[in-house]
Order: sequence, then C-alpha cells, then structure tokens
Amino acid sequence: MKIKHMNQFVETIKIKKGEVMALPYHQARMERTIRHFFPSLSAMPSLAQLIAPRADMQLSKCRVVYSEQGVEAVEYAPYAMRTIQTLMVIEADNIDYSYKSTDRSEINRLTTLKGDCDDIVIVKNGLITDTSFTNLAIFDGHQWLTPSHPLLAGTKREFLLAQGAITEKDLTPEDLKNSEKTRLFNAMIDFGEIEIINTKLDFRRFLEL
Repeated sequence: MKIKHMNQFVETIKIKKGEVMALPYHQARMERTIRHFFPSLSAMPSLAQLIAPRADMQLSKCRVVYSEQGVEAVEYAPYAMRTIQTLMVIEADNIDYSYKSTDRSEINRLTTLKGDCDDIVIVKNGLITDTSFTNLAIFDGHQWLTPSHPLLAGTKREFLLAQGAITEKDLTPEDLKNSEKTRLFNAMIDFGEIEIINTKLDFRRFLEL
C-alpha cells in the first residue's frame, strides 16, 4: 500500500552547549522507521549532516521531520522543561505509537483526561507503558524498572538500558502503586530531572473504568 505524503515522522534531538546529544540513537531510530515505512526512499538521510548547532545554543530542541519525500524540515527552538509533579493513571488498550509520528492526536485526546494532574500514565492491556511525552521508570526499593512494552522506545531509554541504569519488566498498575517513586525521561529530560513520589499518582480514573 502506498504511504501518503502526510504520513510524517520526527526525531526530537537535544542540543546542549552547542553539542548534539545522543545522535547515534536518533539516527538508528530514524533508519528503522524509514526502512519500515519508506523502503523505496532513494537515500538515507544523515542527521549529522542535517543538524547545524550553534555555540550559543545552551539548551535547545531540534526537530527533524521526515516522510516518504525525505527530510522536510529541520527546526530549532529553546527548550524549557515542563513541571510534572502529579500523574493520572488511565487505560487505553487500543493506542499505538510504536513509531515517532507527528500525529499525536490520540495521545492528545488521552491527555485531556488528566483532570487536575500534570500528565497521564497510560495503561495498555493491563500493563504500564509511558506518560504522554516520556518514558518512565519506577523504583521498587532496590532497582529502577522500566516497562517492557513502552508506547515508544525512546532514545534515552535505549541509552539507560545499555548503561544498566534501568531494567525492563512487565509492570502493572499495582507495581506502580507500590513503588517508592517514578522518574520520567526522554531525549530532552535526563534521568533524575523529574522524580515523582508515589503519593502523587492518581488512580481514580483508572479504577472507574
């Protein structure tokens, strides 16, 4: 089936003090996506050649948007981390965000269910996955555990797994409830920058379903 031109994907890449971070992880994910959706693309884009960081970029986000036509946009913007202190646990068995698409409509719809919390934790088929924009790990008193089946396999997650800082495990809402704390992380947010104690997790909406 022919992929429509509107089917776009994106890599969101951290630039810190003029240096592009974790570039090999982003390149590898982009290549996996292109091989899956656009195998006929004539030339594989090189992020190293596309991204042009400036020395005055203290903390910036670079978005590389691509489709069957190749790279369509390279955009830069200063980055300010969101404040996340509370999480609403919700259930969504049919969501699929296994590739980093520019279409986040389903995730955005789920985010409207957060109530007075700052963000959501999505439970799919009885297992914890991600928040609306990060991977996560819980501390069980001994080690940091990350869901075996995230919505999206993030680049920071891949790095932390390779370093042995986190361990994959099937995690249930009960595991989350019994954990001591939760850390959120993605390409822009380092491990430990956002940490939430378990009393700030809201299970009301999940229990209502």
